[in-house]
Amino acid sequence: MSVYTIKVDDSRPAAGEMPSAGPAYRCIYAKDALMELPPGYDSPWDFFSESVKRNPKNPALGRRQIIDGKAGGYSWLSYQDAYNSAIKIASAIRTRSVNPGDRCGIYGTNSPEWIISMEACNCNGITYVPLYDTLGANAVEYIINHAEISLVFVQESKLAAVLSCVPNCSSNLKTIVSFGNVSGSQKKEAMEQGVDCFSWEEFTSMGNLDDELPAKHKNDICTIMYTSGTTGEPKGVILNNSTFMSEVLSVHQLLVETDKPATEEDTYFSFLPLAHIFDQIMETYCIYSGSSIGFWQGDIRYLIEDLLVLQPTIFCGVPRVYDRIYTGIMAKISTGGAVKKALFDFAYNYKLRNLEKGIQQDKSAPLLDKLVFDKIKQGFGGRVRLMLSGAAPLPQHVEEFLRVTCCTVLSQGYGLTESCGGCFTSIANVHSMIGTVGVPMTTIEARLESVPEMGYDALAPVPRGEICLRGNTLFSGYHKREDLTNSVLVDGWFHTGDIGEWQPDGAMKIIDRKKNIFKLSQGEYVAVENIESTYSRCPLVTSIWVYGNSFESFLVGVVVPDRLAIEEWAEKNGESGDFVSLCNNSNVRKYVLDELNSEAQKNKLRGFEMLKAVHLEPVPFDFERELITPTFKLKRQQLLKYYKDCIDQLYSEAKTSKK
Repeated sequence: MSVYTIKVDDSRPAAGEMPSAGPAYRCIYAKDALMELPPGYDSPWDFFSESVKRNPKNPALGRRQIIDGKAGGYSWLSYQDAYNSAIKIASAIRTRSVNPGDRCGIYGTNSPEWIISMEACNCNGITYVPLYDTLGANAVEYIINHAEISLVFVQESKLAAVLSCVPNCSSNLKTIVSFGNVSGSQKKEAMEQGVDCFSWEEFTSMGNLDDELPAKHKNDICTIMYTSGTTGEPKGVILNNSTFMSEVLSVHQLLVETDKPATEEDTYFSFLPLAHIFDQIMETYCIYSGSSIGFWQGDIRYLIEDLLVLQPTIFCGVPRVYDRIYTGIMAKISTGGAVKKALFDFAYNYKLRNLEKGIQQDKSAPLLDKLVFDKIKQGFGGRVRLMLSGAAPLPQHVEEFLRVTCCTVLSQGYGLTESCGGCFTSIANVHSMIGTVGVPMTTIEARLESVPEMGYDALAPVPRGEICLRGNTLFSGYHKREDLTNSVLVDGWFHTGDIGEWQPDGAMKIIDRKKNIFKLSQGEYVAVENIESTYSRCPLVTSIWVYGNSFESFLVGVVVPDRLAIEEWAEKNGESGDFVSLCNNSNVRKYVLDELNSEAQKNKLRGFEMLKAVHLEPVPFDFERELITPTFKLKRQQLLKYYKDCIDQLYSEAKTSKK
């Protein structure tokens, strides 16, 4: 079929309820066999302790020093310092009767303490469970109880949030450890509920450096990562040590084969949330490689400043971050005058043509890189040699722009928590993979399964269908939810819910989503039916269709309003006209939008679930226009087709009003 994949299994015709499926493929770098975990590795702790032995003095974890309220340069813990700290924290955990196989929570923005807490859990054979608040109101409490977490590491500023959960979590939770300090009143509040609360320093001093470490096994559960479910409750994705380590080694193998792997000379910029799998795998890969990890301050206003001070060599971003950078650079270019713009356009097109011919990034226009593109490179600190993008599709024009102007290799990948992060990645310096997520990683085989109800056929000349995966980096199931596990893991194949299309060279392009759950450009999942049912409680609404996609960071909607309610409001507020003209009236639209969002706030919807703009539709959705099914379910693809221009208009209006 292609240059970059090989077929390992035949296609399968449809049979009864079972749709047809295309052939299974694996990547050429695993043509003889999928990559297996080499003997001698039992836990990610082995990666860390080996790097400490190799490079004890190398800087491991860095944060900016705050002097008189101002952030200065980065100060670093060496690998040995970080190791000693993790060993002491691990020893202190054991004094709290938390044993191998038990679960600890970690709650906070990325920091050295986050990684040290994670490594202390790895050291003890304890499962760590990241906690984070974008999963919605009460998610932290839900996860502490569902995963039966007995000890939580928590950022100082999040202590109050955890303490407020304690009354409902006290059957499991016995210990809280702050990344920083704990006030006397906080200790007292916890004590009253039978929970002990320690500062980082106190807890560290409870541990020893010379305890014997518990035995670890590759089939132990490394982490349970909760992700948003379609039905409200977060799902706990179980990843064992073997899966986690294999994913890290697959990243290494692909970089060895196609570019160059990370070394102790590399520095990684840590700002994508460690509570998500993408950043966790990348930071563990850096630890495996002995590289340095510099953390942002946790404030979006200083993100670029942190980046410039750190000068990383490896940068992982999500489309929303790259899009912002692209918009900023384009604005500068367009205000720089005609001569500068003409020079930029010439350089851009010249280099793009060379990349399209297959010339490597660093050889495609070295002189123009120095003269024209160096400023853009300096915008990332000036040293970036590897850029990765994940979490949502990168718009093609942004991907092309970054590949041409940033003077670095850019690779876009695709993965899920259930595939332990990346399961596809585009190959460095293969320009034709632009706009795709590349080929399967070396631990995974993939095939497409037809989705007849959406018109996708995996056996067609251009194969399209649901992406299904099998291999060595899949999750072991959803914690305490065998029913959900069995619905997505069928005959050893994990059904991702994403619709893909094989490209002639063996790369995969993501073209759609099977379920009515999608990601926004910042990587947040939106379960749209839940949101629609919340908005439907608003008395002004008879029906509503909420729309978003992975190229936009917010939601918009089409609302069929209640005629009587609108006409009554119009009369009271001096707005005239019939129902159709009232639906087009900007004051009426604002009123409906405000009422919808106050309903959303009442029901504790999150910021990114709020609507930013609505279109009011006087005519109810009907089957004549095929906008609903006979059972009144929304036909989303049909609605999008019908309201396409209207949706584009809403996005452009909302963006204009933001400026």
